[in-house]
Amino acid sequence: MKSQPLTSNQITIELEQLKEWNLVGKEISKTFVHKDFVQAIGFVNSVAILAEKNDHHPDIDIRWNKVTLTLSTHSAGGLTEKDISLAKEIESLVN
Repeated sequence: MKSQPLTSNQITIELEQLKEWNLVGKEISKTFVHKDFVQAIGFVNSVAILAEKNDHHPDIDIRWNKVTLTLSTHSAGGLTEKDISLAKEIESLVN
């Protein structure tokens, strides 16, 4: 079953609960800053495990101690509950 895109109102409500995640077009994105490269890679490895478990994989950009994650459901043409759910799980890694 194909995921349905969230409405603008649903996205607004969900983003209020996701600290520092930003809407960029039809994607949400956040940059996580770590102590150093090794910690950044450890974070990416933890995200990879969550992503595999959820069969939903973010775009990942690593710049030394900064990791930017971008989520969107390409098959749905925008944001879905899968994106929000994964973002919340990723937040649980740093909180």
